[in-house]
Amino acid sequence: MGRTILTTARDYAGVRISAALVRASSPLLGQDAGGIAYSAGVSDALTASDVLVDFSTPSSTAAAIDACLAAGKPLVIGVTGLDAVLRHKMEKAGQTIAVLAAPNMSLGVNLLLRLAAMAAAALGEEFDVEISEVHHRRKQDAPSGTALALGEAVAGARGVKLEAHADFHRAARDGMRQPGSIGFSSVRAGDIVGDHTLLFAGADERLELTHRAHSRAAFARGALAAACWIARRPAGLYQMADLLIRDACRP
Repeated sequence: MGRTILTTARDYAGVRISAALVRASSPLLGQDAGGIAYSAGVSDALTASDVLVDFSTPSSTAAAIDACLAAGKPLVIGVTGLDAVLRHKMEKAGQTIAVLAAPNMSLGVNLLLRLAAMAAAALGEEFDVEISEVHHRRKQDAPSGTALALGEAVAGARGVKLEAHADFHRAARDGMRQPGSIGFSSVRAGDIVGDHTLLFAGADERLELTHRAHSRAAFARGALAAACWIARRPAGLYQMADLLIRDACRP
């Protein structure tokens, strides 16, 4: 994602990449990143930047939050697999700086989340819900953060808690489907960027909502739009749903 953002930003109006961060042990350290050198100094990078965009790992996200708090700079987080401790740290940071966090930065996926809530509210629990996602073989978390966000959208529209209705391990249990359950399935294969399908299946009919990412550029454009948008926002914890594309700088 870092490389994709570097490439996409070249033609994105209003954006200048001032630093490209890698871990201190990375073989890229010191190499050319398109007019700038890859570096490992987060604090130095923030001195020359208005916003930090984080597509690293949860452990690095914790350090990114601390650095942005120290520098008083906004933060965009596109990292998935955040645990409760890190989410609390992120929420607390939102009291001091502007933080925008989203499991998926694409405009299409965030529209899908809204459609998921609308469909769940309209169809009710008489429609079974299944969420399936497919990603490349190197993705570490499963289900994906986007799949979980879809589950949260459905559960919220139904007025229930996802953790009480999610079914992640159907193969390990005998018996019929539990009423009101929200099923999840994950595939990891090849170099698939990311597919998500939300299925509502009722008597005599079914509704399927699908988003397919053709390339990571869709996430990069969303992240750049989020960076432009949050640079003008006061302290707070934001989501992509808060972002109005017409107010953000665009290519």
